[in-house]
Order: sequence, then structure tokens, then C-alpha cells
Amino acid sequence: MNDDELKEILKNGKTVAVVGISPKGDRPSYRVAAYLQSKGYRIIPVRPDGDTILGEKVYPRLMEIPEEIEIDVVDIFRKSEEVPPVVEETIRRGARVVWMQEGVIHQQAGEEAEKAGLKVVMDLCIKKEHQRLF
Repeated sequence: MNDDELKEILKNGKTVAVVGISPKGDRPSYRVAAYLQSKGYRIIPVRPDGDTILGEKVYPRLMEIPEEIEIDVVDIFRKSEEVPPVVEETIRRGARVVWMQEGVIHQQAGEEAEKAGLKVVMDLCIKKEHQRLF
């Protein structure tokens, strides 16, 4: 993924489902989501429990986000071995981009997403890339 492709994703992907977000303000997933929200992105928190994070309703799974909410990017804060089911839901849900955060790498899941027509970013921090490119 080159810088032009990353810029395009970040310019056009205004709704970001953050899978594995923590409600704790000192956690990277929370800080990244708060940063994106401060830059005008809509954040959709996805985690098994909780009511709201950053003022947005928490959904236990991607498939439970109402269909009328269009998801552009699914940002994954999970262990690499937990990525495949998230990517499967991302494909079924119709998101355009799978973004695996720093340290999150799963080649096979990435290939499946690409075969389904999604763009895949792996092992990069969406916040750091936004700061670097904009």
C-alpha cells in the first residue's frame, strides 16, 4: 500500500468501526479512536461489552451494527490469530477497507479480503499514518 492509496482511504473512509476498542483512556485503541473522532471521523465501537465509548453506542459484533450505518473502514485491535473471523464479518458487512493495526498481521485473512474486493492495510497504525500524511 503506497502513500497515495493510504491518503485515499483516509480521505474517503469517514466511518470507522474500531474492533477491540477499550473503554480505558490510556489504551492505544481508545487513543486512536479519540484521535480519529477529533479529525471528523465517525467511530463505531465494537467490543463484547459496554454501552457507549466516546459518545457512540457499542456493538458486540460488526454484524450487529445496523445496516443503515455504512462502514468504510474496519480498524482491528485484536491479536493476529483473532483476525480471520473479523475479516469474514467485514466482508459480509460490506466495508471497503480492513485496517490491521501495528503488530496485527494475518496474511491469509488479508488475501481473503482482497479476493472479496476490499483494500487491506496491515501492521500500520491508522493514527500515525493520518498524522504523517496530513
